[in-house]
Amino acid sequence: MKKCLLVMVISLLGAVAAFAQRADKPLVQFTGITYNADSAKVIVPYVTVTNLSNKNSVVIANYKGYFSFVTHENDTLQFTAVGYAPLEMVIPVNRESKSYTVKVMMKPEIIALPAFHMLPWATTDEFRKDFLTMKLADDDLELARKNLNKTPLTGVSYSAMPRDANEIQSAVAQDMHQRILNSHSLIPNPLLNPIAWGSLIKSITAGDKSRNSN
Repeated sequence: MKKCLLVMVISLLGAVAAFAQRADKPLVQFTGITYNADSAKVIVPYVTVTNLSNKNSVVIANYKGYFSFVTHENDTLQFTAVGYAPLEMVIPVNRESKSYTVKVMMKPEIIALPAFHMLPWATTDEFRKDFLTMKLADDDLELARKNLNKTPLTGVSYSAMPRDANEIQSAVAQDMHQRILNSHSLIPNPLLNPIAWGSLIKSITAGDKSRNSN
């Protein structure tokens, strides 16, 4: 019991001594702006300023990189930001002025993180189940056989397919050539062509005969 009391008293005296020693340090109004060390015109916003000498108290710079707070002389401050190397700074002692203004130059730091692969299976049992029930894709020969099937090919009509520039140019040129040939003559009307009517009647008659034979 006496040993416990002795330890508590020593700890209490040490804390009081440390507090008294810190209270003796003069206060300083610490102000500054955080910049990119590679480009002095680039401001680093929202930098975290941690006072390592005062229970790790934290101050955050604003979006313009500006910060201002009260600290003590000889305090160690740490500046941290995502994408930048940590920077430590010690407040000078025995200053005549009670304010201290600095430009904090943060050095960019690139950290290559290891690759992380996401898998859709929570357990090995789920992976085994999906692997056993997986349907394998067709090989190149089977894909070619499906693409050459007559059923889907016959359903694709030429008129439904888009025409490219060469086909359109050829059709326009043929139409213009036909108009030039018929510019000084009457345009033939297929309805007045007896040969066309004879071919139509012949095809109709042949169709009737084929239906009667069936």
